[in-house]
Amino acid sequence: AKSDAKEPEAAGAAAAPAPGPVDVSALTVIAKDYKGLLAQPESPKYKGALAQIYVRSAPYGGSDKSSNGNRYDSIPFANGMINAGMSCQLIHYVHDEHDKFFEICKTFDFIIVRCNPGQIKADGGDQGKFDDGMREIRKSGIQVWPSPDVMEFMGAKDALCKVANLNIGLEDTLAYYTPEQFAEGFKKTMKFQPRVIKQNRGSSGEGIWIIKLKSGEYCKTYGEASCEDTDVLDMMEANDNHAEEH
Repeated sequence: AKSDAKEPEAAGAAAAPAPGPVDVSALTVIAKDYKGLLAQPESPKYKGALAQIYVRSAPYGGSDKSSNGNRYDSIPFANGMINAGMSCQLIHYVHDEHDKFFEICKTFDFIIVRCNPGQIKADGGDQGKFDDGMREIRKSGIQVWPSPDVMEFMGAKDALCKVANLNIGLEDTLAYYTPEQFAEGFKKTMKFQPRVIKQNRGSSGEGIWIIKLKSGEYCKTYGEASCEDTDVLDMMEANDNHAEEH
């Protein structure tokens, strides 16, 4: 019988299921290949998976993806685990097979979640349902990095402001919620050192600008001086690296 149900589409011709000690063949294979992935250890200390999301309506599955359907950083992440004696298989979350995905997740010792905010919803899925699934995985004793609750409370860029005055932070890290806050804070920080301006949530370079003073004349201590409206900024957008001057 002919069915109208749409099967998940992979990134071109799909590869075989991700190699490793856990059988993941029940999941839809999205990746075209695993080039660069090291051989999985025969007797891993722990068995892990790296979970990704491929937005089927977006070019390449999203701007954070390589042409093979994996995130640019997925194989380096997995190789780091492999070099430490653990296995790490690359899998994709397809919301059409939610229950199947989480049944397989239960067979791992840890899950590394590399799903950009908004991409599960963009693919037609439910972020809350996914997060609840990962919470249940954690309750069963399986590690989830980062956990949904960490993503909720520390996943936004303003988390950097919370550690600004710690040894790991920078005192000139600010978040702006009004035009007035931006006008005052940005002029002060921009005069101190080059800036990275980001939207509060998102990744893969979208909405991120690297900004320098064209004059190169910065003050020595934070708050000592502020930029004037006549100062010229050299700006580079991090998604496509195009440059602008303002």
